[in-house]
Amino acid sequence: MFEITFLGTAASAPLPKRGLSSVIVAHDEYRFMVDCGEGTQRQLLSSGLGFRRLENILITHAHLDHILGLAGILSTLGQWETIDRMTIYGGRSALDRIEDLIYRIVFRGTRPPIQLNLVEIKPGIILEGEDFDVVAFPVQHRGPDCFGFVFQEHSRRPFLNDKATALGVPQGPERRDLVRGLPITLADGRIIRPDDVLGELQPGAKLVMTGDIGETNGLEQVARNAHALVTEATYLDADLPLARQNSHITVGLAARLARNANVKQLILTHISGRYRERDLEAEARAIFPNTVIARDFDTFKVKAE
Repeated sequence: MFEITFLGTAASAPLPKRGLSSVIVAHDEYRFMVDCGEGTQRQLLSSGLGFRRLENILITHAHLDHILGLAGILSTLGQWETIDRMTIYGGRSALDRIEDLIYRIVFRGTRPPIQLNLVEIKPGIILEGEDFDVVAFPVQHRGPDCFGFVFQEHSRRPFLNDKATALGVPQGPERRDLVRGLPITLADGRIIRPDDVLGELQPGAKLVMTGDIGETNGLEQVARNAHALVTEATYLDADLPLARQNSHITVGLAARLARNANVKQLILTHISGRYRERDLEAEARAIFPNTVIARDFDTFKVKAE
């Protein structure tokens, strides 16, 4: 299961009740921040999440409303000594700007008090956890090296507790070994194999986050059967020419992508102050009913059915 908490949901400029783009994605002991707009550290504190385990930051693209918050967070972390290292993932153009921000402004003339790793990403797997992967995919927006991210749990076979109990498998390390695919030998000499106590293979949870995008072409396959799709909703369909001009998409395009990709839930963010929220919601739900518009500090659980 993935848990996502929105720290900022506004488009381009902050609004009275919406900060700039940033989302926390948590999975077991892992925590990822996706984008870090201006004011994100205040949002982290207001959300109650704080700075713990903030060791991985994924940047979708180089625009300032997605990276300026790094300056404040790194400055604060340097004083508080909350963590001792951080890895920032992004495309080359984003990392070039971030490097200037860090080393020419925040820590100019000094050494950062924590270990900083800037990792250039390419399409494909960028991080492998024990039971999930983080995959980068290219998107089209203004400028080069723009990416979205897929958080994908590995497929697994559920452990059948009742069957294991009937076979006399004790609680403890024996069951863990069976889950890992290892046979065990019981005290009476019987050998129990994983196939004896594991169910059919089931796909894990899939979370897709597009970042800012100027078109949806090519994204249906990426989002196919996702349990949640998080994407922008900067314009209404009536303003499609303006959306095209600014390399963003409309609510209708987002909803059609969700429908065509057979996703379970659509979560819209990057909200413009030019529209009423209920109008955005109505346009999306007319096409894809299971749509919600994220607000700052909203939390969603994304899990396989």
